Amino acid sequence: MEQTKLESKVLSILKDKIQTIQGEEGAVYLVGPIRLPVNLYGETVEFKWYCWLNSNEVTEDYQTIIDNLSSQNLAEHQQSSVLVYGDFENDDDALIRMHSICHTGDIFGSKRCDCGFQLKESMHKIKEHGTGAIFYLANHEGRGIGLFSKAMAYILQENGMDTVEANEALGFVNDSRNYEDAIRVLKRLRTKPVTLITNNPLKLEAMKEAGLTLTGRVPLWGDISEYNERYLKTKVQKSGHMQEEGNCSNE
Repeated sequence: MEQTKLESKVLSILKDKIQTIQGEEGAVYLVGPIRLPVNLYGETVEFKWYCWLNSNEVTEDYQTIIDNLSSQNLAEHQQSSVLVYGDFENDDDALIRMHSICHTGDIFGSKRCDCGFQLKESMHKIKEHGTGAIFYLANHEGRGIGLFSKAMAYILQENGMDTVEANEALGFVNDSRNYEDAIRVLKRLRTKPVTLITNNPLKLEAMKEAGLTLTGRVPLWGDISEYNERYLKTKVQKSGHMQEEGNCSNE
């Protein structure tokens, strides 16, 4: 009886914070918004945070979802999330960033890439703009190869290979990232056009193919150093990233 009461209480608290986004196969379960105050360049900025879970099961019986959490070992399989600022649903103009997880750059502040800078700068741009969202994509490590493979790729890079050569030498394609789930969540949270923060044409292409209306693109270059100069040049030369004047010179 006590367990039944507890389950009823938990469900009553959570049910209005869970949404089912059904796809062709399975569903995405979106939880939020959750108040998230963030330290951004020394200033406390309040965002709204959502997290989502992919599942083969389609249900709106959220007690079932709750009951299964402890048996799914979710800590072994990271989930993606989105950080929202302002009136994202209704404001006419919103910035978004599809940010691929980078364990070394985002967490440790590695200078081998520009990912940590891009994450913080995107958050800053969105805050200054007034409305936007950061989609933090947990299955995108190393452009989709995973953290362990990325560690091996780093060793190959230290022995003369560039980013693309190292990934391909380990049996991967240059870029295997997929944005379908993130786009499904974006469509649930907002139906109006968005402006994408990116240098990557593949992200623009994915948005357009999904039928999203883009009002523009905001470039994101910076934090260029001796440690990541070759990495950034490879992005431009081999991955087609759009280069801004004065950045990542090929000279």
